[in-house]
Amino acid sequence: MTQPTGAGAVPPPAAEEAQAPVRLDAWLWAVRIFKTRSLASSEVKASHIRLNGAHTKPSQKVRPGDTVTVRYPGWERTLVVRKTLSKRVGAPVAVTCYEDISAPKPAYLTSGTLPRRERGAGRPTKTERRALNKLRGYEKA
Repeated sequence: MTQPTGAGAVPPPAAEEAQAPVRLDAWLWAVRIFKTRSLASSEVKASHIRLNGAHTKPSQKVRPGDTVTVRYPGWERTLVVRKTLSKRVGAPVAVTCYEDISAPKPAYLTSGTLPRRERGAGRPTKTERRALNKLRGYEKA
């Protein structure tokens, strides 16, 4: 027996479940932005995550089309929700559930090693502090 098509057609259950609103912390965990759901929840509570530009709670519902901003030390990652998931999926499937519209990661973060002062070197001098701020992008040349 075939399924009816047209205005009265009922979508398959998987498609209906995939577009249902989902908790923000569960979605961040399901699409592998965070390793655990409790870590995602604590990051939302710490205001490191914004939903549509506003601080929110972990229980806030995420829908397709919403914008999620994740703050990392030194840069921000902006994601547009394409599909909602409540269960964790594999990485190839997870990347299809959002669109990453953020700027590329800064070069000083992609190199893998951040410049560090030697242990016991004391506080930086005024000249060294200005050079560090220039390197970090806090001051203009």
